[in-house]
Amino acid sequence: MQTYTLTDARNKHGEVFDKAATEPVLLTKQSRPSHVIISAESYQKLMNRLEELEDMVFGQAAEVALIQSKMIGTEAFTSALEHLANGEA
Repeated sequence: MQTYTLTDARNKHGEVFDKAATEPVLLTKQSRPSHVIISAESYQKLMNRLEELEDMVFGQAAEVALIQSKMIGTEAFTSALEHLANGEA
């Protein structure tokens, strides 16, 4: 990851954004990490992956809740919960 100071980023903004199109760019302030610049495409990929991971975690939590459930219910109710846990509509 290429690193620039905030001052360098102001003075070389064209270079910084060109670099950010291909890889994340770290900006520092007083020698400490301050910001990261990434392309919109990379950002969207990160957000999509985050949503996928969140869905997986929620699905696993639903499965665990179903397995550990002490509730007595109908077979149709249990089946509906299993479908939800598996991400099915």
